[in-house]
Amino acid sequence: MYLKQLNAFIAVADLRSFSAAATQTGLSQPSLSRLLKQLETDMGVELIDRYHRPLNLTEAGAFFYDKISTVLTEIDTVTSMTQRLSAPSSILNIGFVPSVLYGLLPEIIAELKQSSPDIEVTLKDISSYQQMDALKSGEIDIGFGRFAHQDPWIQQILLRHERYVVALPKSHPLAQVREQRLIDLANNRLILYHQTHLPISTAISKSKNTKLTAHAAINTKDRSTRAQTSLSEPITEPLLHLFAQYGISPFTTTTVSDLQVALGLVAAGEGITLVPASLQTVRTEQISYQRLVHENVTSPVYLHTLKDFVHPKIPALLTAIYHVYEQRGITYRRQQFT
Repeated sequence: MYLKQLNAFIAVADLRSFSAAATQTGLSQPSLSRLLKQLETDMGVELIDRYHRPLNLTEAGAFFYDKISTVLTEIDTVTSMTQRLSAPSSILNIGFVPSVLYGLLPEIIAELKQSSPDIEVTLKDISSYQQMDALKSGEIDIGFGRFAHQDPWIQQILLRHERYVVALPKSHPLAQVREQRLIDLANNRLILYHQTHLPISTAISKSKNTKLTAHAAINTKDRSTRAQTSLSEPITEPLLHLFAQYGISPFTTTTVSDLQVALGLVAAGEGITLVPASLQTVRTEQISYQRLVHENVTSPVYLHTLKDFVHPKIPALLTAIYHVYEQRGITYRRQQFT
């Protein structure tokens, strides 16, 4: 069994076409067919049903595809890591989620470049979820995200917790209320924008801390029933999860593609949303940002990198982060990647 045979099988399984797989792999169609036949002969198993169009995997082929795909991904990751270990790049490729860019990231990068003039930095806007694959492929060396991830290839540091604020249209009746409660916001349309959701295990554990019942938080019978139903299952959408911790279900929600669109809808008077406090300088002509009284309604900031390969410039980045935190009076616990 050879790697070339396995890659040929994966290409055919993905594309369900010998001709398309041949184009993708750069092989001729006869060469591709020969590799697959050799693989099946070596294994003594038929992997592909060639008598139907489009091509289908046999039951054994589907099982093999599921297992071997993971193995090949790990081989690619190890290969990439080995290459980077033998010849580390002088460039530090940093991934970030947009909300971090509105916070301290620009200040941190400026501090890093000032303290280490030899460091070349590239920045890439990439979601927390996509950062995991980008780290493995070498597209980025480190990522700033808002979510914890359980991945055997990745290590992470919790940098800090950032308080959420509520974003309301300037014309909203609560726009001038300085201390907001989630229960008072439940009658509004909540605009959701996260593309990454909480792990189910996290949602379950936090749901156990619910302070109020759905019936107590919501007055009408229909909405109380809906809240109780939704709270019976883990809620992984981050903003809904914050409300659910207090037994509250918003009256209605709208889901949009990103945070900027969410704030645009708030500015247009189409609803409210919650954002990390670092975003409260955006669209201030149309939006009122007010503090939430709940101290545990926060958005964490994580730093992710590979477990087995830490880019040599990352310690300098951490030093810059902690220096900015100290200047800003931000509480943190100094950590290092292993």
